[in-house]
Amino acid sequence: MPSISPVVLILGAGPNIGQSCARAFAAKGYRVAVASRNNTATADELHIQSDFSKPSSVIDAFATAKKELGVPSVVVYNAGAATFTPPKDPLSVPLETFINNLNINTTSAFVAAQQAALGFAELPETASKTFLYTGNILNEIIIPRMLDQGAGKSATAHIIRSAAEGYKEKGFKQVFYYCDERKADGGAVYSAIDGDASAKHYVELSEGKTQGPWQQTFVKDVGYKAFPAA
Repeated sequence: MPSISPVVLILGAGPNIGQSCARAFAAKGYRVAVASRNNTATADELHIQSDFSKPSSVIDAFATAKKELGVPSVVVYNAGAATFTPPKDPLSVPLETFINNLNINTTSAFVAAQQAALGFAELPETASKTFLYTGNILNEIIIPRMLDQGAGKSATAHIIRSAAEGYKEKGFKQVFYYCDERKADGGAVYSAIDGDASAKHYVELSEGKTQGPWQQTFVKDVGYKAFPAA
């Protein structure tokens, strides 16, 4: 039988943000489901085999989480993909690779947000109803050698912004965030992402009562901080 404890579904459970989020939400009393290609789950977590290059895998992950634990009240989409091209030849990324990575960065994220919204409608008013997408600065800047990830992050930022705007008038909490850790000066952290800082911020967002700024640029040990567009 599904647990009465809240459920968090983490899609993309790598060793940094994914596992940090699993620990942080478990510490708050959540039952944790992690969906990933490789099994990184602890004995207390439900692992769901998933491949986010196939958007249908997201639907299967939600169905399994609901069956085994209950409807997720917090969903973290933490999967991402990038293929580096020569800086002066960004269009050299193979079409098959571009489609694969766009599925991971955007299409499956859209399906996850859609499935999350359907589930949120089933939950009581007291539930968190929070969708969190691990983004980066590529929705604001151009790095030619990362064309495919930049395209995906930009598209998903638009999806998140649209959802945040559209659902805030529903009369009950249902919030969506594009999360982007930054340096104190607003610069990108790139590969120096701090998993624990992200997890702390994600938990804090899940505990909010209303939709905050959809683009959650945040700094370790500071929290949300608005920066001028890069």
